[in-house]
Amino acid sequence: MLLNFWSRIIILVFQGRSIFQFLTFLNINRLKTLSCFGLILFSLNVAAQQTDSLKKKSDSLKTVTDTSHKPQTQVVTLVSGQVNDAINGKPLQYISISFPGSSYGTYSDKLGKFTLSAPGLFSRVTFSYVGAQTITKNIKPGQANELQIRMHSSQTQLKEVSVTTGKKQRYRNKGNPAVSLIQQIINHKDENRMESSDYLQYDQYERIGLSFFHLSQKFINGRFFSKYKFLLDTTLKINGQVQTSLPVYFSEKLSQNYYRKNPEKSIQVLNAQKQINIIKFVDTAGLDVYLNRLYGNNLDLYSNNIFIITNQFLSPIANHSPDFYKFFITDTIKTAKGKLVEVSFTPRNKGDLLFEGKLLVTLDGHYAVAGCELNVNKQININFMRSLKIRLDFVQDPGGRYYLSKSDVTADFGILKTKGLGVIGERTVVYTNYKLNAPQPEAFYKGKDLQIAENANREDTSYWAGHRTDTLSGQQAQIYGKISKLEKMPSFKRTMWIASTLTGGFADFGAVQIGPINSFFAFSSQEGLRFQGGGRTTPKFNKSIYLEGYGGIGTKDKQLKYDLITYLSLNKTAPYRFPNDYFKASYLYDVDVPGHSFSINNRQAALSSFQTGATNYWLYSTIFRLDYVKDFENHFSYDVIFKNWNQQPAAKLVYELNDANNTLVHNLTTSELGVHLRYAPHEQILQGTQDRHTIYSKYPIMELMVNHGFKGFINGSYAYTNFGVNIFKRFYFSQLGYSDVTLMGGYLTGKVPFPLLNISSANQSLAYDLNAYNRMTYLEFVSDHYVGLNFTQSFNGFFLNKIPLIEHLKWREYLTFKILYGGLRNENNPLYSKDLYKFPTGTNGGNGTYALGNVPYTEAGVGVGNIFKIMRIDVIKRFSYLDHPGISPYAVKFSFNPDF
Repeated sequence: MLLNFWSRIIILVFQGRSIFQFLTFLNINRLKTLSCFGLILFSLNVAAQQTDSLKKKSDSLKTVTDTSHKPQTQVVTLVSGQVNDAINGKPLQYISISFPGSSYGTYSDKLGKFTLSAPGLFSRVTFSYVGAQTITKNIKPGQANELQIRMHSSQTQLKEVSVTTGKKQRYRNKGNPAVSLIQQIINHKDENRMESSDYLQYDQYERIGLSFFHLSQKFINGRFFSKYKFLLDTTLKINGQVQTSLPVYFSEKLSQNYYRKNPEKSIQVLNAQKQINIIKFVDTAGLDVYLNRLYGNNLDLYSNNIFIITNQFLSPIANHSPDFYKFFITDTIKTAKGKLVEVSFTPRNKGDLLFEGKLLVTLDGHYAVAGCELNVNKQININFMRSLKIRLDFVQDPGGRYYLSKSDVTADFGILKTKGLGVIGERTVVYTNYKLNAPQPEAFYKGKDLQIAENANREDTSYWAGHRTDTLSGQQAQIYGKISKLEKMPSFKRTMWIASTLTGGFADFGAVQIGPINSFFAFSSQEGLRFQGGGRTTPKFNKSIYLEGYGGIGTKDKQLKYDLITYLSLNKTAPYRFPNDYFKASYLYDVDVPGHSFSINNRQAALSSFQTGATNYWLYSTIFRLDYVKDFENHFSYDVIFKNWNQQPAAKLVYELNDANNTLVHNLTTSELGVHLRYAPHEQILQGTQDRHTIYSKYPIMELMVNHGFKGFINGSYAYTNFGVNIFKRFYFSQLGYSDVTLMGGYLTGKVPFPLLNISSANQSLAYDLNAYNRMTYLEFVSDHYVGLNFTQSFNGFFLNKIPLIEHLKWREYLTFKILYGGLRNENNPLYSKDLYKFPTGTNGGNGTYALGNVPYTEAGVGVGNIFKIMRIDVIKRFSYLDHPGISPYAVKFSFNPDF
């Protein structure tokens, strides 16, 4: 049934299209509650303003070229001057300036200055830009004119441009000169991109700002905010309108970048940085990393895909972009350096992750991009985003190549599409001092990818005034002083304390924090309602010694559980911050499900408290553990572990020897020494108050675990060695979304009872678990050797976006497949070997335990996500071992994950 459903969807999508073309194209846990709120509000904008028929002037390159054959005149009209923003006075770059009725035009430079000269008697000149009010000035024909222009933003969005003829024409790639021009750009990409050089070097100035807007007048004029009004910015332009906004984050960086083509190596040297953050409860360093990724850390138009808003967008000049975009020639402009052709483009399907906008292309035989605007339409399948606008400016170097001189990304987000509180962010990057093929010494390229200069945190205003390569607005220049004043206010400190407690999970009392508050209550069939309280110390208590612990009790089992932890930090860094370098000693007594390593109770999610089927097997564990943990800056880490573990079965779990007397074993003790190695190259992380969360990228995450058990040491009952490996990789497929693939394997040597075997990770909760088998019951399968594959394909709405009526819901489809293959040697199987524990027996009231056999365990699922923008529902089907007692092949799982 599921295969039939997806086959019908695929037929709908590709009906009338070439399958060959399609195949050719395939070429954090959350940051806690408020982080999630902040991220679903983050910003980027500009709605679609042009329809599929954007043809304004001509569809023909031939017609464009013919316009150059105009009779020349001896009279020359000259216009020069500067264009500035009417609100904040900042110079406006890349404003289109032209003589109406002619093909003569130019653009303002980064200082807003321009010069336009053309033969002929012209009496008017026009200044235009998308999102700004067009200005037409009368001038003196045949003379030199000096103008100072102040442009205002449009107060309304431009309507879609459409061209109608007597007969509606179907869009075609064949014979379309715009497509031919795009193909020329594609053919010349390698020649035009700066990275084609063997060596590349440039300076970079980066600025990121984040602000709340659409603040209600009741809030602004209310008693609470009255003392903070000095923070407001009344000059910020959003979608062409001036809005009152509240800046919450602002960052500036100066760096030098070096690139070597072969072998490929990129190095960034951070020379200076300065940042402020009002929302103190969000990790500032992590927020900076996330915002850079959100707003396009590396906007390379010449790449096939542009990564922005946590998604891959197909570039309008990707190798197969004509299969997904429609292109139109809409203008030509003569400049002092030659003729430019304006090509507008729009998606074939409005819901796909594609841009709308325009390109300015040279006609000098190199077909380089000289300017670019990228926007998105309102139907795109991105959550909470009200608008997105990207502008890329290129400058021609003396060698004739165009290089990126400035990128501007602006976006705004809100819970509601057109009203209510929103967040707008802007990332501006200015690139200067390009040097091609000027290699550094060979030893330099052996250094770290990110290098931070000494004294990089520069707060002095004079330094930035002399080194930043872009102009701040008046409000931006004042923001540092305003935040300094804010941070000294007692009322602000109290507000941040409340926010930090609710979002981070710990109530901060200086040297001590109480929490985590999300673990105060939980429920299970073994404990009943569980009450728990805990806390930890902070660097204010001691920068080298950290204490942590909790205590809990259940209303049903009435047993006290606890965990006592002491850290000795060698680098004076808290154990929940990167990088780690500490010793850890802990003593724990708690209840858990076999094979789950205390993930069910003491950090229990809401849905995990509710189970499907009977949860019959429980353990009461006493664990003494010593760790040494070390992180390296390249994100290689290791954890050396000694663990003494005493486990006592509970509920229907029984440890019973397979001897003649069926001897009961009341507890099992093991002593083991282990090493856990982890390598995550180029990893970027968000640091929460309890855990670090990886921002997934194309780079793999690899883990290797080795544990050896010692018989007779501190009551250890068995000798064994357990090897485990886990490799995770995300693959991006542009319009087809991404795939998450996890490969795993394990091998255990030695003779051990089933509690010490590899217990397959099961999930009986209502919540969908990415890393567990969602139709497997707890303690159902054990093995001493196994390999497994977990596969999840997220299509980002590629199919559902094309189904009438459903397309407007912006749902997203998922396919999942998990397979586990392994076995159990006879020496570890109680049916064939003595002195082992009997497997729990499966009955109608219990599930039982089984050796993973020659038939692999498999399950697959179909999911629909982004329901109400937060919910995902998966239907899971199990395909093997259906004869086990209490097994139902189908299940429905839920998960909540607000995302873009």
